[in-house]
Amino acid sequence: MIQTLPKVTTFDEFVEFLPENSGVRYELHNGNIIEMAQPVGDHEESKGFLTVKLSGLIDRLDLPYLIPNQVIVRPEGKDSGYFPDILVMNRANLPNEPRWKKESILSQGASIPLAIEIVSTNWRDDYYLKFADYEEMGIAEYWIIDYAALGGRNFIGNPKQPTILVCNLVDGEYQIRKFQNSDRLISQVFSELNFTVNQIFQAGI
Repeated sequence: MIQTLPKVTTFDEFVEFLPENSGVRYELHNGNIIEMAQPVGDHEESKGFLTVKLSGLIDRLDLPYLIPNQVIVRPEGKDSGYFPDILVMNRANLPNEPRWKKESILSQGASIPLAIEIVSTNWRDDYYLKFADYEEMGIAEYWIIDYAALGGRNFIGNPKQPTILVCNLVDGEYQIRKFQNSDRLISQVFSELNFTVNQIFQAGI
């Protein structure tokens, strides 16, 4: 995170603001426009690895999913808008999304089987803010990819080490599983995953 612009902004004002400022990445957090830092290489390598692997599974299993490039996720009724690092979209539910066709906005959990955030210096946003909003939206699965071990010790252990948290929605609440080192990642949305945490974090090696 670089800075918070001071003006309190509604979600609709944020959507209007974005086309004029497309050269910089922004999100809206509870009415505050947040300028996002440029991702570093390790961040993009992990993102690229996962995008390729998940896209391959979607294609091979002929699932009605797609990984779009730029989608705004809006928690219903809130002045917040997020751009997950990776979003798996359920095309079957898009007719139920009133702002999808013209604005690429998703607000229903049924449209998002999986959201993935790759942790940067603003780690609390991923572990607290987005965790709560994605849970409330009913997004079935949420991964927190913490390759630099930035999160709190209560999440990733002491001493800290690179960790992936897989959060699955059970009776309206996320149940969290922690994966590290050579652990094979387990997903309820993609049960046929076959790669380890180390493979994700060492994608560029």
